[in-house]
Amino acid sequence: MLSCWVIYNGSLVSDKFQDQAQLMAEAAERHGIHVEIKKNYEIQMSLSEQQPLPDFAVLLDKDILLGYFLKSRGVPVYNDPAIIDLCDNKATQYIRLAERNIPMPKTIVAPKVYLNFTIQDSGYFEGVLATLGLPMIIKEGHGSFGMKVYLIETEEQFYEKVESLSGVDYVFQEFIAESRGRDIRVNIVGGQIVAAMKRQSDTDFRANITNGGRAFPVELNEQQQQLAMDAAEAVGAVFAGVDLLYGPNGQPLVCEVNAAAHIRNILNVTGVNVADAMIRYIQEDLA
Repeated sequence: MLSCWVIYNGSLVSDKFQDQAQLMAEAAERHGIHVEIKKNYEIQMSLSEQQPLPDFAVLLDKDILLGYFLKSRGVPVYNDPAIIDLCDNKATQYIRLAERNIPMPKTIVAPKVYLNFTIQDSGYFEGVLATLGLPMIIKEGHGSFGMKVYLIETEEQFYEKVESLSGVDYVFQEFIAESRGRDIRVNIVGGQIVAAMKRQSDTDFRANITNGGRAFPVELNEQQQQLAMDAAEAVGAVFAGVDLLYGPNGQPLVCEVNAAAHIRNILNVTGVNVADAMIRYIQEDLA
């Protein structure tokens, strides 16, 4: 019998993280796998001591060092920690998507500016404003559930925000007015679309359910299907939650790829338990 650890971050107080782990564990048990749910800090990353390890691990967190540690001990980790690492920083993710010619909003990666320093008088920011115009989106490199994503509508807001982000990775991005308050989440497993839902907010420019958005089942057209699969492949994610925007003239654009996507909401909306497809993929991959 295969054994696995389903890992989530024990420092996060919201029940949704434990719930995500429980969904995965129940799916693994349905497929005859011995499961232990682990908080990330319950696994000691001792580099000098050996410990009993599972046949594989499902990492439902961004504790990338833990993923690298388990992989170094010969444990297959899903998603691979290098993929979670790539996707966890939106700047590195967008560089990869652009390298693979994935359609997305116009994006400029901000230069590194050290904390307590500024490039305010260099003319750089004026160039960004001239290229993208206002409104625009500023996204910090690290952030989930729509957090650390800012709609910038005035120059005053722009300069205030960039000054506050010294020492932080972030990107400037074109604002897609056609997709204001709405997007599509597509869950992909092993290069195949498993489920999709439309998210919509009447009160926020972001459609995330965490920010008050609502979700509905959606039928994807061929362009949306292909783009979602291409985006997941571009970053190498076998499990992915791809967020698509409604672009001009009906052309879909990639908002981002989530390599540790939550699956409870899409189960509630569509009735599809993505965890079952994830476990089936792992079983076939390890066979």
